[in-house]
Amino acid sequence: MKDVVQWLKENGNLKIIDELLDVELEIPHIAYIEVKTDDSRPILFTNPINKKKNISYDMPVLMNIFANKALTEKIFAKHPDKVAQGIDKLLKLKAPAGFIEKLKMLPELIALKNVFPKRSKKKGACQEVIIPKEEVDLDKLPILKTWEGDGGPYITMGQVYTQSLDGQMQNLGMYRLQQYDKTHLGMHWQIHKDASHFFDQYQKAGLKMPVTVAIGGDPLYIWCGQAPMPHGMFEMLLYGFVRGENAQLVKSITNDIYIPRDVDIVIEGFVDPSKMKVEGPFGDHTGYYTLEEPYPIMEVETITMKEKPVFQATVVGKPPLEDKYMGWATERIFLPMLKPMAPDLIDYYMPENGVFHNLILGKMKTLYKGHAQQFMHAFWGVGQMSFVKHAIFVNEDAPELSDDIAITEYILNRLDPNKVLITQGIIDALDHTANETLVGGKLGIDATANEVDTKIKNPISDNELLKKMQEIDANILELKQYFTHTKNPICLISVNKVESMKNIITKLEDLKEHIKLLIIVDKVNNQIDNEYMLLWRVVNNIDAQRDIRLEPFIAVDGTNKSELDGFNRIWPGDTFCNKEVLDSLQERGFINIDEAFIKKFGLLHFK
Repeated sequence: MKDVVQWLKENGNLKIIDELLDVELEIPHIAYIEVKTDDSRPILFTNPINKKKNISYDMPVLMNIFANKALTEKIFAKHPDKVAQGIDKLLKLKAPAGFIEKLKMLPELIALKNVFPKRSKKKGACQEVIIPKEEVDLDKLPILKTWEGDGGPYITMGQVYTQSLDGQMQNLGMYRLQQYDKTHLGMHWQIHKDASHFFDQYQKAGLKMPVTVAIGGDPLYIWCGQAPMPHGMFEMLLYGFVRGENAQLVKSITNDIYIPRDVDIVIEGFVDPSKMKVEGPFGDHTGYYTLEEPYPIMEVETITMKEKPVFQATVVGKPPLEDKYMGWATERIFLPMLKPMAPDLIDYYMPENGVFHNLILGKMKTLYKGHAQQFMHAFWGVGQMSFVKHAIFVNEDAPELSDDIAITEYILNRLDPNKVLITQGIIDALDHTANETLVGGKLGIDATANEVDTKIKNPISDNELLKKMQEIDANILELKQYFTHTKNPICLISVNKVESMKNIITKLEDLKEHIKLLIIVDKVNNQIDNEYMLLWRVVNNIDAQRDIRLEPFIAVDGTNKSELDGFNRIWPGDTFCNKEVLDSLQERGFINIDEAFIKKFGLLHFK
């Protein structure tokens, strides 16, 4: 894949837009709409501009590279399930301690000979143009601003290469980078990431930390950057495993970090551990803004690039996004790595509208009582799986996990409050729901047993039930019941929130003969008949310890939280498109959407 643009023309039905379009909002909005369509395509914007800065860029912007499942499979050159075969050997690979150990490992090393990156002493194509420090100007790169509320422009597909203080470990991560000015970037590596661990080493030593950021090249580079590799294992090993050929690396110009020779753009610099700066806000892949926080600053020393570079970028916000397809590949490829800790695991699925870490479904061969609970603790105790907030396990006789309707029916027919585990654990740094950062509620549901015996004692229609509820509290505005044919129908209500939902739930206890599972959302920005976005909203908005009640019926508070709930942090807003920009793009023929599309994916604020 030496020429990604040409490859996408031949293999990905690349859409090319030659008209002048702004890197602030216009280009990101087009890409955001495109990836939500049924026939999503990658897009090349050949004439990006920045109206505010009066800049016309001399390099195109390439987006939606992982535009659909078929294209993602082509990028890997095989189905991810086939890629997964043998990956356990790679991820268990450790450096031999001595000569005897080397001899014992020889067969494995020969089998994996193509995974080890090759370091060249020559310069790479990414260094055809070298810009010295005194001429560095990040404004010359078409860095995007996706959302109105973003703190500035962000590099969203940056491959961030770092190494440990002793130089023994190297890491590739996918972290966003906020552009502060012509020579400085914000380094948003979260506390749990390897790069952050390296930063701690430099900070304790009182030394500046070298960093190299690459953009472009083989799309697999950026996928490897977000893959859940074991601590200390360089992600370029995974690249070699997938491609079946060694990654070709060259040394950075100003530091000792090696990067792929065929990337398009390289930004080199260092982070001074004694200096921090507020980073954000940023409309993130959760569909919410992550708020302002201090993060390290990267001072740029040099920028190198190909003679004709292409600027790769992605857009994040509400699902579905291209991380849907990147996540699908990750899910399939890393299934074998979960088997050692959970040998009876058959499959797992992380729905994109569960924002991956917010919801996981697991299918297992259940052998004894408590087996599912054992799996829950195992998942919550290992690597990136530890960030999963809600885990539901089903037995081997369950339907396909990705069959949304069938698997939901299966779970609801087996939902038993006595088999619901609510506990506390580590959560993602991007999570906004817990009362404190980094630690929050976890929900585990054991749906592996036979169907439960109990049903709703007295089922009634939506209109009848809503009338009864409104007689109790007029702030209950809408009601819709789902899966009424199952043992645990879902009763979904929307409210005008003027008090804690704990009070509402208590008031509704008198209606317990009509309710088995109650879910509450705000009326604002929620459509009560949009199941896809309702799942996104609820799993994003709940902390299991605070927001779930199990008696006399299961109640889930999926509303936005505030001081009414004893929540004292700042609750972030949704990512919304700019209506004027959407209208302009529609008038000029760059997008073709209607009101139903806008509401389906929550593109604009509505009441």
